[in-house]
Order: sequence, then structure tokens, then C-alpha cells
Amino acid sequence: MKTSKESKTKKVNFKFLAPQAEKVSVAGDFNKWNLMSHPMKKDKKGVWKISLDLLPGTYQYRFLVDGEWQSDPSCTDCVENSFGTLNCVKKVE
Repeated sequence: MKTSKESKTKKVNFKFLAPQAEKVSVAGDFNKWNLMSHPMKKDKKGVWKISLDLLPGTYQYRFLVDGEWQSDPSCTDCVENSFGTLNCVKKVE
């Protein structure tokens, strides 16, 4: 993660492999779970990516893949949410 000189934010990368998907976005605490605010872009290998500038803190997040919630398979820290599924946890220092 890189630190921005203008503020205390850090560049945080999110990736999700879904070559067949038509639309993927990331939602979480950092955007008030807004499904539209952070659409991701797919590369030639089918990996969806986005880089966000986030302030230090602990954030819960999930991916929305073609209208279905998905957890980050690379996530090592998860917490149960109020729907009985797991949110991924990302710590930004």
C-alpha cells in the first residue's frame, strides 16, 4: 500500500477473479455499502480490479458479482454479518 502525500489515505487494491462475470463492484464500510459507487474493471485474464484511497482503519467489505454477493477468496480475516454470511475484513494502517 502506498501513502498519499496530500493526506493520510493509502492506496488499497481489490481484486476478484470472475472471467464470466458482466459486472463486479466492491462495497463495504468505506462506501456505506453503496453498490454503485465502486464498479470494478476487468482485465484480459478475467480479473476485476479497483484501487481505492482509504484512511487508516478496519473495513468490512464484499464483492457484488452480477447481482450476487461474494466473499473475497483471498481474505484471511472474516466476520459474520447480520445476514448469516461472512464479510471480509481489511485493515489499513
